[in-house]
Amino acid sequence: MTAQALLRRATGLSVSKSVAERAVNQRMEQTGFTDSAAYLQALTPAEMTQLIELVVVPESWLFRDPQAFYATVELVQERWARGRATRILSIPCAGGEEPYSMAMALRDGGVPKQAFSIDAYDLSPGCIERAQAGVYGRNAFRAQDVAFRERYFTHVADDAYRIIDALREQVTFRQGNLLQFDTASYSKHYDVIFCRNLLIYFDKPTTRAAIQNLSALLADDGMLLAGYAEVPSFCQNGFAPLQFRQAFALKKDSTPPAAVIQAAPLPALRTLRSVPPAPGRAIPPATSIAQTVPRTRPVSVPSPAPAAQADLLAEVRLLADRGQLREAGDKCHAHLATVPEAAEAYFMLGIINELAGKMDLADDYWRRCIYLQPDHYEALCHLALLAERNGNHTAAATLKARAARIYERRQASN
Repeated sequence: MTAQALLRRATGLSVSKSVAERAVNQRMEQTGFTDSAAYLQALTPAEMTQLIELVVVPESWLFRDPQAFYATVELVQERWARGRATRILSIPCAGGEEPYSMAMALRDGGVPKQAFSIDAYDLSPGCIERAQAGVYGRNAFRAQDVAFRERYFTHVADDAYRIIDALREQVTFRQGNLLQFDTASYSKHYDVIFCRNLLIYFDKPTTRAAIQNLSALLADDGMLLAGYAEVPSFCQNGFAPLQFRQAFALKKDSTPPAAVIQAAPLPALRTLRSVPPAPGRAIPPATSIAQTVPRTRPVSVPSPAPAAQADLLAEVRLLADRGQLREAGDKCHAHLATVPEAAEAYFMLGIINELAGKMDLADDYWRRCIYLQPDHYEALCHLALLAERNGNHTAAATLKARAARIYERRQASN
């Protein structure tokens, strides 16, 4: 079995071949192996943990996407007013930035510590160790307003700060994998679940399995906070949006499928009330981003019948899911030869190149997609994530704001 397949079986993550091979080569250098087949044959559970550490993406920061925290503050306040405590889960929790941000937001909102509990899980033992230590450097403080650092952190080195013990004690950290979670023991246990920017690393079957576990863990009247690029996947698998502006909050959808189509339009999205004036709440205004495509649009040509295009794209997605990237790409290019304005084909080419680890090409195809279809939600989300990974936080915030407005308009018109 290849390193890519072994990592996928152990974690559920869709790791590219180049990333898997780079991790194996690094571990071979550290363990003295010279042959990759021999290394994989001798792989122990402890060594697999070390290999996984090299492919997980623990990047996060405090008060990342802050509206999700303020939506949760409102929910906890309302439940506590009725005498109910709230159980919160953060999975994956990376280095603890998300659950600690939740604890700080609740403290800023005047919520007593007995009103909530926070459990936090991550696949990576290294992440859990860092989270339990609660020490963060400069990159963790990227919010527009970092006044919370003065309230809740102690300066321990030049660029290092440790969160105060009173907040560390509010969070219970454990190593764990969502796909292997004991959902029977924790059935409907959590009132709020943060699961943001995890599903983007899964294929469709693994995404469905992960969402099924999250649904089992979430109380029937609970709230789930997703990453902005993941909302469509949740809505396709038993969840429905809640009206919290730019929080990307969802609930279990108990509406029968036949009734969903005839559902009444959603009310206007409401602004959060009873929200503490905590840091990082402002959403950056949208600004223009230069496109890496020609300024002149191609000449319009007749589009294919919707059914034919849907069949083509379904075939492309199936090929990509199977790892047949060359065949999937060939079909997209053949389609574009006859329909040069097919934005969805450019989007799929972006996905195909992302799976192949060719991120520059993926970026180019997604930009072509939104040039042709400026309201293409999924392409904007992927571009925002890519900009964020590349450290271009201004572009990421702009793209994210565009995606959020499109998402809100769609929900308001459904």
